[in-house]
Amino acid sequence: MMSPVDSLIPQAAPRTAAFPDTPSFFVALVGPTAVGKTALAVALAKAIGGEIVALDSMQVYRSLDIGTAKPTPEAQKEIPHHLIDVVDPWDPFTAIDYALRARQALKEIHARGRLPLVVGGSGLYLRALCGEIFNGPSGVIGIRTRLTQEMKKRGAALLHARLTHLDPSVAARIHPKDAFRLIRALEIIEVTGRRVSELWEAHRQGLMRPSTLLLGLRRERTALYNRINDRVDRMVASGLVEEVDRLLKAGHPPHLKPLRSHNYRHIIAYLLGDEDLDEAVRRTKQETRHYAKRQMTWFRSENEITWFDVTDGDSDRTAALLIEHIQRRRERYGTGED
Repeated sequence: MMSPVDSLIPQAAPRTAAFPDTPSFFVALVGPTAVGKTALAVALAKAIGGEIVALDSMQVYRSLDIGTAKPTPEAQKEIPHHLIDVVDPWDPFTAIDYALRARQALKEIHARGRLPLVVGGSGLYLRALCGEIFNGPSGVIGIRTRLTQEMKKRGAALLHARLTHLDPSVAARIHPKDAFRLIRALEIIEVTGRRVSELWEAHRQGLMRPSTLLLGLRRERTALYNRINDRVDRMVASGLVEEVDRLLKAGHPPHLKPLRSHNYRHIIAYLLGDEDLDEAVRRTKQETRHYAKRQMTWFRSENEITWFDVTDGDSDRTAALLIEHIQRRRERYGTGED
């Protein structure tokens, strides 16, 4: 779920900016869940002298291990990993929070003379890391309450018409019935006295041009879905039910945001007696496949990603191609300056 800030992402914004103090060059290895990023990332990091920064909205949480498919302790000892186990499940954590922590990790990796390798499947977190989320002002409860009441009484169409008058370019990106984003945009305008589009442009112009290499992994759909199904089975065999049971017994309420994710909510339903185990596993597989499809839809919109097709038994060749691609980019850009 997007935070209020995240919901105002310019959906068609080009990748032309990064946080001012983000290191000048990093590699991002992205793709859908279960495509094989984790294993290839370790091989890449070893070959290029890199450290891995997780690009994952679930692996940031402590105690959620099996259901988030975290790298094994052995892999984390072999190659330093960052942005794993950094907050507790009850802590609020947004894409902006991720970006602030990740860019600090990138700076520290560069300071050690290593290459940051950002690995994962969260397109939203990648956009945040590259500075493409406008971090608007904090909400004002009074304004938000008034706008919410006005929408209930007079309808969303009226507020959308008002936003179209005040900020037509932002209104064009927001569906007339999207109450949340309509209210947030009007709230920002009232708080700042400026258009959201103007604030975004000022934010974008104040940022540095990044030197980021985006690499993507993809598999044929049936093969990917089979891997997803197999991985869910392995999670259950490895103790996913026991992990969820421990979380609930430790006092973590089922409505916590991370426990509502596709790999946890149906196991919780099973433990609460609302589903049998077979149904919980089936629905977990189904929702994970749907999640992978949404990930690919998001990443296909990122025109700068260079895609590599992955097949079982061919990981060495894929790793070699990725390493070659990275080395060519490093030789061309060096420190990131053209």
